[in-house]
Amino acid sequence: MSSQGSLPGFETSEPTDRLFLAIFPDGRHADQLAAVADTYLADRRLGAGAVEADRLHVTAFHLGDYVGLPPGLVANATEALSRLVCESFAVRFDQIGSFSHRAVRGPLVLAATEGNDALHAMHKQLATHLRACGLGQHTHDSFTPHMTMAYEKATMPFENMEPVVWPAGEVRLVHSLLGKTRHIRLAEKRLS
Repeated sequence: MSSQGSLPGFETSEPTDRLFLAIFPDGRHADQLAAVADTYLADRRLGAGAVEADRLHVTAFHLGDYVGLPPGLVANATEALSRLVCESFAVRFDQIGSFSHRAVRGPLVLAATEGNDALHAMHKQLATHLRACGLGQHTHDSFTPHMTMAYEKATMPFENMEPVVWPAGEVRLVHSLLGKTRHIRLAEKRLS
């Protein structure tokens, strides 16, 4: 199929920018988590391609994909984040696998069978602040904490693993440049 030219003002608009709120592990724990993914992929001959350690995170809220970030969005999200009052807590994952077994390929994730109550409480509080700052359309009641370890891998049923636990020390507002594997930290809130 050949591409057609477009008239000014009528260009196709593929999203280039993503905004999200997430918890990132510190460097030492990120390296340990990346090693878990590398070992899992190698043991199952699923190839390389684990997410780089510095990009591993747990998304609390996806604030949308855009062509350029809309005016006011970053300011409103930063304001919501600044209102968060939360102590640091531990995140615990004890399963690895894929959420959907209907697709042939998908993301490989770490998840938890139970627990992470403090993470759920932080998520609920942050949702309240997002709604108060005019971003309620990005909140939802369901939240399944997980960390994507690799993309486009053969889907695998969840299996139990030795639990991995790491401290959540801050929540970040991140601008992701889609397709460029680049995260830009826009704001953060330290958890006391």
